[in-house]
Amino acid sequence: MTGSADGRRSFPLPAGFPIALERGTSLWTGGRVATGGAPWKVVRLGAAARPHLAALRRAGARGLADDSPVGRALARRLLDHGLADPVPAPRPGPHDVTVVIPAYGRPGELEGTLAAVGGVPVIVVDDGSPDPGPLRRAAAAHGARLVRHDRNRGPAAARNTGLRAAGTPFVAFVDSDCRPEAGWLDVLMPHFDDPRVAAVAPRVVPRADGARLLARYEAARSALDMGVRPALVRPGGRLGFVPTATLLVRAAAAREAGAAFDEDMRLGEDVDFVWRLGDRGWNVRYEPAARVSHAPRLRPAEWARRRHQYGTSAADLARRHPGRLAPARPSLWNLAVLALLARGRPVPAAACAAIAAALLARRLSRLPADWSLAVAIVGKGVTADAAALGHALRREWWPAGLLALAAAPRSRTARAAALAMLAPVALEWLRERPAVGPASYTVLRLAEDAAYGSGVTAAAVRARTAAPLLPDVRLPEALPPALRRAGAALRRISG
Repeated sequence: MTGSADGRRSFPLPAGFPIALERGTSLWTGGRVATGGAPWKVVRLGAAARPHLAALRRAGARGLADDSPVGRALARRLLDHGLADPVPAPRPGPHDVTVVIPAYGRPGELEGTLAAVGGVPVIVVDDGSPDPGPLRRAAAAHGARLVRHDRNRGPAAARNTGLRAAGTPFVAFVDSDCRPEAGWLDVLMPHFDDPRVAAVAPRVVPRADGARLLARYEAARSALDMGVRPALVRPGGRLGFVPTATLLVRAAAAREAGAAFDEDMRLGEDVDFVWRLGDRGWNVRYEPAARVSHAPRLRPAEWARRRHQYGTSAADLARRHPGRLAPARPSLWNLAVLALLARGRPVPAAACAAIAAALLARRLSRLPADWSLAVAIVGKGVTADAAALGHALRREWWPAGLLALAAAPRSRTARAAALAMLAPVALEWLRERPAVGPASYTVLRLAEDAAYGSGVTAAAVRARTAAPLLPDVRLPEALPPALRRAGAALRRISG
């Protein structure tokens, strides 16, 4: 690890480390410009990189380890922008890892977890369970070390206690209702060959529990399941966070000043932890090839209450990470296009989009790209902002969303809002083909989002802040500086 010219740490990739272009990465003008990444961006690439990019494209999903100086430098840049994913081969153990299991009661669940993680040192942190005996006996039966809090201090404190007690360079946090599948560490550990990686999360899927409707819905839409695509985890990216239900971390990165779990947070501490790692220059990865099962909450009241609780973390996160919890970040140009479409005026909407594309093409004129890049960016932006506004109408702005659904038969604008809300859900159902009918899936999706959004609202009211509820409207670069400063000041006041 060496220092870079801007004061940030430099992390050269080791020889033989393979990468593959991320599925959402697009190359323009013969590989001179790339779009995609986390967050989505436009990146200019030098002429020397083009043959290496061509080789990566030919390699496809299996990836390529290019050990030339240019190839390794390009791989580092692509990985750090989220334009490529690492594809290291699984590596059998033994692994220098300690598993930390925070537990509060539920000895039966703990027994299953201890059996699943056998073969490495395990620390069970009893977070003040009223009856410590069953947890103590379960830990002893599996050769695990038990550390006990004299009172319940929350999952963040339990993880920090385990982290301090672990003596290995890597620590795996595993919740007591999670059961890693065989070979999980073999898949996750090779990611740490990249010295910039601080944490890797596996895919967390619910354990099958019969044919009940909510169980079938959870199988398709678990709040802990981040999907089938690997990703660089970063605010504004396709995956903005990963849960710490199971998370493998580099202990040195987690122990850095300010990087341990915030013990003042009972919920959202996992999001805060991942974001602070990123703010310190580390990368966090999601690797769905490693799988962990967890016990879902399938009683309707508990299921809805848990979603509501997730939402209540928004105010604390907004205070710690200003600007990152905005429910939508539409551009003013895209809002104008969408407003015209909602009013049934497609020709003025197309003209507005064309003007936005022309202005963007002027800004991109220094890049080796033609007007088609600007048109693609504007089209992607309008679609993404429509989906983001629909998402907010289902979640943070759910009362307005429900009104829009009720008024849709009588109002063109309400129908446009309903389309923005429901079209992504319909596409999601078509893509996933869950074992739930489309009507039931849509109702449960709306209920889940409203439960979460009600938690956001409740937390915002208690904290006396509107920050988690207000959009962050991106103003055009051409606006007068005074207006841009006024918009920035409004966002500061709202936070």
